[in-house]
Amino acid sequence: MGKISFKEQVLQAREHAIVDAVNRLLAEKGFDAMTVDEVAAEVGIAKASLYKHFGSKEKLAAAAMIRALERAQAFLDNLDASPPASAVERLKSVVRWTMEVQLAGEMPALPAQNSALRAALLGSQDYLDRLMTVSERLGVWITEAQKQGQIQAALPPELVLYTLFARACDPVLGMLKASGQHSNEQIIAWLVSTTFDGLSG
Repeated sequence: MGKISFKEQVLQAREHAIVDAVNRLLAEKGFDAMTVDEVAAEVGIAKASLYKHFGSKEKLAAAAMIRALERAQAFLDNLDASPPASAVERLKSVVRWTMEVQLAGEMPALPAQNSALRAALLGSQDYLDRLMTVSERLGVWITEAQKQGQIQAALPPELVLYTLFARACDPVLGMLKASGQHSNEQIIAWLVSTTFDGLSG
């Protein structure tokens, strides 16, 4: 593969800046409240220029979701490269990481149901491929943890998977942080505990 031209480097840098801005705005406001005007203003480009890179608000959000999944894949790669840990400890590490990213204001907050956005995500092969890769890797650890008796074997693995995904956008994090009474570390420790051990005494 040859070197990319200066112009292509500039375009790539601008696309990264756009996706970074979308990510921040999605984390702060969510998809419905975010506007394309705000994205353009944050990047410092004209709205028309932004549309040359991404043709719609849904495509902007899809790019941010692809970036989030790329970060997740890199985190899973690092876990695979580290000294062996039990399956449940790896899953706990993933949950801790997603909550750290959310508390840092870097996790895109997207609505569970939005037909235009859902269609854009389902129409993106990049998004679907990354989502499948992340889901399959987590699925292996979930079934392993169930075999080892660390997660209830009676639970469908997809329920466990969706529960872990839900931690990435758990409103409890923001509520506890907003109270100003607890450190991020304490909040994360509590939520990891309730995720894996429940609320029973």
